[in-house]
Amino acid sequence: MCLALGRTDGEEYKDNLHKLSSQLRGQTGLLFTNKSKEEVLKFFDAFCVSDYARSGNEAPQTVILEAGPVPEFSHSMEPQLRQLGLPTSLQKGVITLLREHTVCEQGDILTPEQARILKLFGHEMSEFRITIEGVWSDGNWEILDDRPLPITPTKVKVKGKQHVDITCK
Repeated sequence: MCLALGRTDGEEYKDNLHKLSSQLRGQTGLLFTNKSKEEVLKFFDAFCVSDYARSGNEAPQTVILEAGPVPEFSHSMEPQLRQLGLPTSLQKGVITLLREHTVCEQGDILTPEQARILKLFGHEMSEFRITIEGVWSDGNWEILDDRPLPITPTKVKVKGKQHVDITCK
């Protein structure tokens, strides 16, 4: 793609495309549209898809599982939950978390076990976003580096899949 746009001002197809070409690194894409810059920025500022965190991701928040029954899991899941490090037992056929359990602290690098626990409890910690780093239009190249970052809650308490308390600071 860099070759098609031009790597130097002498090779470029249109004015200042070599500046855009120099920005293409890693997982980068190009969007060609007739929409205005404002429309595109508004769309991508609002665009976000939640996903489950994977091992190796940094935890953006602290997640705490509250003690008590966890009826959304069948009794056969109890050994698997215990193997993941959760303090569980079966009480009258219902999996019960014996004490509060901190799955991860904000800033921790997630282990495979932590990522699996978060997924089992339905807690999506990852977000897929597209950030616009620059705009080329009519021969003008503009780098956008003053984009606001999304607000991420710092602490989450989870009591089963249905109840979540979120604290933002």
